[in-house]
Amino acid sequence: MPLSTDQASSDLALYGSNISYFTGKLENYFRLKDIPYTLCSMQFPRDARRIKAQVGVSQMPAVQLADGRWMTDSTKIIQWFEAQPTLTSIMPPDPLQAFVCLLLEDYADEWLWRPAMHYRWHYAEGAHFASRHLADELTRSIRLPGAVKRWQLRWRQRQGYTIGDGITRDNIAGIEKIYSRTLQQLQTIFSQRPFIMGQRPSLADIGFAGPFFRHFGLDPVPLEIMRQHAPAVLEWIARLWNTRIENCSAAWPTTQPDHLGPLLDEIGQHYLPYLCANADAVTKGQKRFNTQIGGIAYQKARYSRYRVGCLHELRLHYEALPNEVKAAAETLLKNHHCWEPLWQNTDLPLLPDQDQGLPFSGSTKMIGVNE
Repeated sequence: MPLSTDQASSDLALYGSNISYFTGKLENYFRLKDIPYTLCSMQFPRDARRIKAQVGVSQMPAVQLADGRWMTDSTKIIQWFEAQPTLTSIMPPDPLQAFVCLLLEDYADEWLWRPAMHYRWHYAEGAHFASRHLADELTRSIRLPGAVKRWQLRWRQRQGYTIGDGITRDNIAGIEKIYSRTLQQLQTIFSQRPFIMGQRPSLADIGFAGPFFRHFGLDPVPLEIMRQHAPAVLEWIARLWNTRIENCSAAWPTTQPDHLGPLLDEIGQHYLPYLCANADAVTKGQKRFNTQIGGIAYQKARYSRYRVGCLHELRLHYEALPNEVKAAAETLLKNHHCWEPLWQNTDLPLLPDQDQGLPFSGSTKMIGVNE
């Protein structure tokens, strides 16, 4: 259903947290597109139950449109808004550049999640900051002492997303190198241009806003690392938050930007092999799996049906390219080690009609926590 004039001018309700990874991603998108919204702190357990009843899964964030419909999954929510004819797109008109933006968004959503959660919940500075904030913001109706709620939050997040998702004492250094490499790559980019694709913001910037705006650029330990070693990245975070797409007059690049090579190498050598290992685990019915990627050994990582869908979606994006563009896309992917892992798993273990109702109805969560 197209976005009506009333909907475009009325506030959306964005349910989440103001220190949440994907809530921050959507806030950056809505601000960039100048879409009015009201941020509503998602109250547990009340709002979580209500959202699950509306969209099939309980996850943060969720959006309620002015007409009462509910939405889930930041990627699909953005795709829905991008399909509305009244709004200026953040997708480059060049199909190969658009495909690269989709690939970068997926990488930022799914692969940078682990180091972002690690820095927040492993170090005392981050864990105490985040648990106090979330206990005060999201659990006001739960009648427990604040200290108990903060302890429960720290335990839940660590068991679900850090030590409970493949992070061990032996691989912490490797996890943190993911962040340091990404910082170095982005510092180089933003020292030469204002946004990832060039002179105007794109979906790639919105994707990277997820981990950087409300995690790396907010939590004490990664923020200090960024201040010291990647000030251009810190500047980009504020620039994106302060930019409106209607005020962007710069042209899109006329050729595929060559400065993205290190990011694409990271995707080909780390993220896509992880998606393959995850798909193997789901095929075998394993809710935990061990794998070694980029010299890092992950022990008892959690399976994710949702990320099987991510791999499937990336293939669909490639298949949707015009025939005359596919050869250039294949060459680009091969040059950066992405082609082989993209197609390595021949039969993906998708559920019947998995997440076909998104953004209005979902069937899987990002990680199999509490399942």
